[in-house]
Amino acid sequence: MPEHPPLTDPEREIYAWQMWVPGVGEEGQRKLKAATVLISRVGGLGGLVALELAAAGVGRLVLAHGGDLKASDLNRQLLQTHDHIGKPRMESIVRRLGELNPRCEIVGVAENVSAANADSLVAQADIVVDAAPLFQERLALNAAAVRAGKPMVECAMHTLEASVTTFVPGRTGCLACYVPEVPPTWTRQFPVFGAVSGTAACIGAMEVIKLITGIGETLCGELLSMDLGGMQFRKVRLPKRDDCAVCG
Repeated sequence: MPEHPPLTDPEREIYAWQMWVPGVGEEGQRKLKAATVLISRVGGLGGLVALELAAAGVGRLVLAHGGDLKASDLNRQLLQTHDHIGKPRMESIVRRLGELNPRCEIVGVAENVSAANADSLVAQADIVVDAAPLFQERLALNAAAVRAGKPMVECAMHTLEASVTTFVPGRTGCLACYVPEVPPTWTRQFPVFGAVSGTAACIGAMEVIKLITGIGETLCGELLSMDLGGMQFRKVRLPKRDDCAVCG
């Protein structure tokens, strides 16, 4: 990350309450201001990650998400509005985040992550957040993050279940260690409540904040698995495979 820029008086006022968190202070807030985070897909899950990071004072967000807004997106994509149906999602994403935090630089990329663009997107960021619905995108982003040596926070959900983990090249395995290829039965459409994706999003955003500021303990190498139907939570140590085609 670049040299930590100073805070302005308005920034000190806006972020005062979170700077009271032990270990954060003005230096931690300056680290947040200096950081750039890439988020792959900015929908029901990634959109909430972006919202929380913008609110926390992360200085620059690079957001990748293509396509136009559909009515069926509105139960979970809280950066969208009803009057934007049929229009490019990214327009509303950039506008809504700018309204929340005009000091945060928002770079909107109106396309989804692929093997063709993953390296160039990852190169722009210090930390990567994966919130894509398709494993083609997830695995392409994972491979690019490993090549670049960038930490990746992995957030996922399905029905009433969600999971979050953090991969750090050289310290942990990667997504391909336990999902080496696209699952044959996985589809883009699946049951979803916005509250479930939002739960994973808030935990994922906190992982990013911890990586940047150094406070707390991250889910580095561990998967936090959540069943919100039965309110059961557990942590599982993830494998680091020596024969992994991506990070082995």
